[in-house]
Amino acid sequence: MTVPIDKELKDLFALFSDKEPTDAELIDTGRSETDFRNAVIFTTADNDRLVIKLSDNDFTSPERIKIWRRTVKEYKALGYYSPEILCSRQGDFPYVNFKGHRCIAYAEEYVKYHILEQRDDSAESIAESEEVTREKWIMTAKVAAKHFDYAPFPSAYCLFDRFCPSDKTDEVTEQAQDWKKKADKLPEQFREQVERIWKLWQQNREKLEKVYHTLPSSVFQADLNTTNLLIDDDGHFAGVFDYNLCGKEVFLNYIFRENFARDFETEIEKIKKVLKITAGHYEYSKEEKQYALMLYRCLKPIRKDFEIEELLNSGADNDKISACLDSSEHYLTAEIELFDLL
Repeated sequence: MTVPIDKELKDLFALFSDKEPTDAELIDTGRSETDFRNAVIFTTADNDRLVIKLSDNDFTSPERIKIWRRTVKEYKALGYYSPEILCSRQGDFPYVNFKGHRCIAYAEEYVKYHILEQRDDSAESIAESEEVTREKWIMTAKVAAKHFDYAPFPSAYCLFDRFCPSDKTDEVTEQAQDWKKKADKLPEQFREQVERIWKLWQQNREKLEKVYHTLPSSVFQADLNTTNLLIDDDGHFAGVFDYNLCGKEVFLNYIFRENFARDFETEIEKIKKVLKITAGHYEYSKEEKQYALMLYRCLKPIRKDFEIEELLNSGADNDKISACLDSSEHYLTAEIELFDLL
């Protein structure tokens, strides 16, 4: 949305540049009432562009932005483009009053490539293409192979940890708890199976927690959706941007969480495919292979709380409910060989 350049925007731009802005586009990127985020794309008379981002939430701080900035440099050192994160003219990331919020501000170089989601052709088909799938995971495998350890905080994909101070628990546990609350509303005849599934999940989680932090990790950008992937004029993968979910992460957790499908078999095949792609650039440890199935069982089989909600809302018959629960229970116990394509 193009907006007039008022005093507030002029003063903001002056913190990062000595030029005069001639145009400003405002983009709201926040996701909740407690997550205020705006980006302002400024254009100057000589057609230079600069993006200034403003955040009022509990996961953006000068310390985190410094880590994001370093991670950008690490990705670029591996040959992948990311726009530079820039300090103010005073060399800091200042706090400013903006739209009634006390925000931390930082700037980014305007992207040199196309954002995948903004392509005129089908962004989804390009995102799912063999080339983009392969190249984005090769990039991620190269980052994983570096085993970066400089971030004192997790990525947004964290497990057994909290991404934000305000989080009550990690997202995986929260989703599992949501599944249980919804499953408890199913007809009484399914109560025993729901309790059995919940117990299986809890037992597996307890076992995983004892070994999870021994699994290899690195510091990742941690958000490979179509709004953050960059491609060139010919549709070839060029790089990634938007590091505000960045942090230290277990590589297998990142792979499993980034590969999603509505049905379990398709999801498993996607995971296996990525494991095969990445194995050419990353050597999986004995522990990763040993605990991968335990991690899968923690993340996937009862994460699909939307299926329970759909069953409740549609007044589904008992056969459909039974099939849904049977599927979850099966994948909590099945001996799935995730590395068989390697």
